[in-house]
Amino acid sequence: MARIIDIIQAPDEALDQMVYRVPEYGSGDFRIGSQVIVRESQTAVFFRDGKAMDVFGPGRHTITTANIPLLIGLLKLGTGGQTPFTAEVYFVNMRDYIDMKWGTPEPIALRDKDLGLARLRANGRYSMAITDPQMFVVKIVGTQGLYQTSQIEDYLRMIVVSRLTDLLGETAAGLFDLPRLFDEMSAGVKAKVNEDFAALGITLKQMYIQSISPTEETQRAIDERASMGAIGDMQKYLQFQAARAMGDAARSSGEAGSAAATGVGLGAGLGMGVGMAGMISQAMSSAMQPAASGAQPAAGTSQPPAAPDVMNLDEAAAYLKVTPADVQGLITSGQVRAKQIGTEYRISKKALDDFLSS
Repeated sequence: MARIIDIIQAPDEALDQMVYRVPEYGSGDFRIGSQVIVRESQTAVFFRDGKAMDVFGPGRHTITTANIPLLIGLLKLGTGGQTPFTAEVYFVNMRDYIDMKWGTPEPIALRDKDLGLARLRANGRYSMAITDPQMFVVKIVGTQGLYQTSQIEDYLRMIVVSRLTDLLGETAAGLFDLPRLFDEMSAGVKAKVNEDFAALGITLKQMYIQSISPTEETQRAIDERASMGAIGDMQKYLQFQAARAMGDAARSSGEAGSAAATGVGLGAGLGMGVGMAGMISQAMSSAMQPAASGAQPAAGTSQPPAAPDVMNLDEAAAYLKVTPADVQGLITSGQVRAKQIGTEYRISKKALDDFLSS
């Protein structure tokens, strides 16, 4: 026999310690006649070969062939009172655990009626007590091989998260509806988890969901959706963005010796600028329809001054009744032919007329 243990007891357990094992490793050699000291809020469970053999409540107990008949019968010990037997003793803390935490180690992916797909994190707290120490030791220590508090907490946390995920799938509520359902969902998770805990010798007393929040990717999708809702008229917003992009491109192209800035500005504004140019072309064509149909100005109205054959950006903008940035965008997109001399553009009246009639 490796060692003889005559006093079997657990030191003062920490408040969060669920199980204390004697000895810490291997099996103990206990004599018949040894003293078992079980403190208040503890229960001692003798365990051997994957089986819980005997249970002692609070108090001082002397090991005899009378009070551990299962061990004696199993080992077929002789009648000698000093014969040792091997076993482990687990001192189970029977107090209430009122601040147990749980949380999702990985985001939960769910269908969402508003976002399509949402990835969520959740966390909360629960309270519990070990009410059947023998079953607890059999299921947790014997079946799972766990007795460190951190290992047991991880195992219980896995059960809670699994049941929460199942409940979220059954509820099919959108992310924006979940906050008003926390109480109902807490009760639902408690009902699902209670049966699992009872099978481990644990009574679940309270269950709380504190937070269900989106991941960073889902939060960005929510922000984009909120921004689109705040915009209102999307067509007007895109027109505004196109005009601003072309203005930025015109300013960038006007910076002497800044070819890189010109490329960046034109690249930023080109995509929406071409679409904006098409809208400008349509508007100008509509404006020219009365002249094309031969309509004459009303009597008493003055004729506009004749446009020069060659114009700069400002003159071309006045001729088309648009901004210089709009003309710049038309030149950049290739819809109006022009010559660049230094930082200035020269546009022929014929090129503008061809554009309007196209």
